[in-house]
Amino acid sequence: MSKNIKHIIIPLATAIILTSCGMITKTYKQPEKELAEGLYRDANNTDSSNIADKPWKELFTDPNLQSLIQEGLNQNLDLKSAFERMKVAQATLTQSKFALLPSLSGSAEISRIKLSNQATQTTNPAYNLLDAELAASWELDIWGKLNSSKKAALAAYLQTDAARRATQTAMIANIANSYYTLLALDEQLIITRQTVKIREQDVESMRLLKESDVVNGAAVVQNQANLYSAEVSIPDLQQSIRETENSLCILLGRGPGNIDRGTLAGQVPQINLETGISSQLLSNRPDVQEAELALREAFENVNVARASFYPTLSITANEGLSSRNLSDFLDHSLLYNLIGGLSQPIFNNGQLRANYKIAQANQQQAYNTFKQSLFNAGEEVSNALYSYQMAESKSLSRKKQLEALTKSVDFTKELLKNSSGTNYTDVLTSEQSLLSAQLSSVSDKEQKLKALVELYRALGGGWK
Repeated sequence: MSKNIKHIIIPLATAIILTSCGMITKTYKQPEKELAEGLYRDANNTDSSNIADKPWKELFTDPNLQSLIQEGLNQNLDLKSAFERMKVAQATLTQSKFALLPSLSGSAEISRIKLSNQATQTTNPAYNLLDAELAASWELDIWGKLNSSKKAALAAYLQTDAARRATQTAMIANIANSYYTLLALDEQLIITRQTVKIREQDVESMRLLKESDVVNGAAVVQNQANLYSAEVSIPDLQQSIRETENSLCILLGRGPGNIDRGTLAGQVPQINLETGISSQLLSNRPDVQEAELALREAFENVNVARASFYPTLSITANEGLSSRNLSDFLDHSLLYNLIGGLSQPIFNNGQLRANYKIAQANQQQAYNTFKQSLFNAGEEVSNALYSYQMAESKSLSRKKQLEALTKSVDFTKELLKNSSGTNYTDVLTSEQSLLSAQLSSVSDKEQKLKALVELYRALGGGWK
């Protein structure tokens, strides 16, 4: 066996023996599902049916809203930036994979050398020197350090994908919420304008009653003030509509402008509130997945830090050609060497130990963040579900309130016309209460729609 072959066999045999003793790195295990159990307050559901599994088009059936969401998916700038971050992470992952492979480099050089006549004692002391060299090196991953680095890079890449999906779910929810806000403002503007028309008629009626000495001048002035109180709210509603349209356009990745939309009355989602079980948050919530992947990355970084305490086994090889004449360049000038060796950190042991402690602390922080993301997700689901239930519970009472206030306005107006004992303040109070209840009724329906949107997002819907 030649010496060169021995230089290869001995390091390889050493690596095999060391590897057979067991890997230094540990295998990652996902957190237990028990961490995500019982996160929904006042919920004992054991059915795994979950609205998060439904495509967003099944939840949002309004064609205008569907068009806006699709536009956001195509043009939203935050979503585009998330895709670019994925590309960066993918390139980093590719780099980590190449670290497991041998590296190869080549060089070629032609030099002109001239010696003095006295040194060579010839009449032609100048000549050309041609050199070419190939160099290869390979670090054997006997402790799993490079493999752990690759796994950490993979977890980092998958985090960017989870972040992209979290951005998408948030964007869909924001578009839907802004759309429902617009519809609610439109409805409130319609109600307010109708109220203004009614009160304009009331002002004219009061003038006629004053001429008939049924009411006094104070009643006419109070009626005019009541009219103006409704009119003054119209510009505020119009401003809110304009600002909501503009903010929605930003979500769509375009400049401020008009938004095509339907009506609040046309929003009747046909869907059951299926929340599934809380452990499904682990697979449905992108932000929870992102936090779990960050924990996995931190775990692999601990492996890397642990493996850094152990020797590095590397094999290097060089092969070169050198000649003064191009004619015999390939025939007589082969040079090569092959080296295998171990390198052990000695003087930087303190730095390696500090890096190891830092990696362990980062892993614990990542675990805490993961648990916090689960708790936050459970809170969001519980809040959205309760908000929807409360909006529904108000609907029946609100309907009865509107019926009673409508009758109250009609009765007080009739009494004012036929009885001198009726004060016009009663009419004003009943009218203002009716308008307030009508606007609140719109807010109730808006709350119900938005609660459904938030429940869908909180459960992890919108990216599948």
